[in-house]
Amino acid sequence: MTARIIDGKAFAAKVRGQVAGQVTRLSEDHGLTPGLAVVLVGEDPASEVYVRNKGKQTVECGMASFEHKLDARTSEAELLALIAQLNADPAVHGILVQLPLPDHLNEDLVINAIAPEKDVDGFHISNVGLLATGQKAMVPCTPLGCLMMLREAHGNLSGLNAVVVGRSNIVGKPMAQLLLRDSCTVTLAHSRTRDIEALCRQADILVAAVGRPQMVTGDWVKPGATVIDVGINRIDAPEKGEGKTRLVGDVDFASAAAVAGAITPVPGGVGPMTIACLLANTLTACCRSHGLPEPDGLTA
Repeated sequence: MTARIIDGKAFAAKVRGQVAGQVTRLSEDHGLTPGLAVVLVGEDPASEVYVRNKGKQTVECGMASFEHKLDARTSEAELLALIAQLNADPAVHGILVQLPLPDHLNEDLVINAIAPEKDVDGFHISNVGLLATGQKAMVPCTPLGCLMMLREAHGNLSGLNAVVVGRSNIVGKPMAQLLLRDSCTVTLAHSRTRDIEALCRQADILVAAVGRPQMVTGDWVKPGATVIDVGINRIDAPEKGEGKTRLVGDVDFASAAAVAGAITPVPGGVGPMTIACLLANTLTACCRSHGLPEPDGLTA
């Protein structure tokens, strides 16, 4: 058996198309344009590329894009003043501060300064609490993207056995909460979990978000299971030449794909869904702030 490959690029393009269509309707029916503000502090090359892509895709979907690039030496007071200004700006519906921040800035303080209803990353403590208690929240983009893929693959997730490997605040914990909300039976496994391989073999849905290259191998996978690989790891690739590297996930793709029913590749799986869900969250935030119905099929 060879697993069906879940094409994240194609799925993300479909989500962006849905967002663009609903943005057009919002403009035509209500004269509204969702606005996303992205704040980048310093000159981290990977963050710069990511912010550029976010801005480009925001505009392509018909939204307003506001980019704020700040010097690496920007003080906490200056950054908090900018966030307060964006919180008060009615043209801005979503605010994202690109992480990681320079060491002298307190990430928790900065994230929690964002108005919860504009926190399109879903990291504010209020949104974390709302999600955990099953209330309406802004949901972190990567887990939301994984959930959309799983719903597409399975339809109804009710009663399925799900194992999430990794307990980070960004992916593992919110992923477990979202699967619980869709009535899965959820186990959150991590580096201290005993006999983790046997636990994973019971999963109808296996989400790997642990940050260890190719940790999950085919003998951890239940035949026919759906495997979602959130990991992005760079490893040496001597076969490509001296000093060359390649991207791999937390799952050993070849061995897992021989057993699974469906699997996301790395790259080209979960990654493209993150920005697509950021755009979906910005649209959702705009609708909520104006008391309009939430966008169809784009929320948790």
